[in-house]
Amino acid sequence: MAHRKLHVDRVFHALGDPTRRALVERLSRGPITVSRLAKPLAITLAAVLQHLQVLEKSGLVRTEKLGRVRTCRIETGGLSVVEQWIEDRRVTWETRLDRLGKLLEEEG
Repeated sequence: MAHRKLHVDRVFHALGDPTRRALVERLSRGPITVSRLAKPLAITLAAVLQHLQVLEKSGLVRTEKLGRVRTCRIETGGLSVVEQWIEDRRVTWETRLDRLGKLLEEEG
């Protein structure tokens, strides 16, 4: 459980930055080279690479180098960890609200 929490923390940290969210959004359209990914951004290629490192450590993105070209793609596993975390919270709150509703019905 502690490992899963650490992973969730890394994903939320990675997505907490607007530039990284923009990179993930762009990558959601399909694999792309780092240079093409960086082109529309108003930051250096080195800064893009640093953002990609954070995204890779969180499990949201995977990069691979073929020759001199580095290509990036989305890793759905990182997003599924967050999806499960949100689902767990949703179930907890639905259960609590259902109990509150029953209690209010009994009193009313």
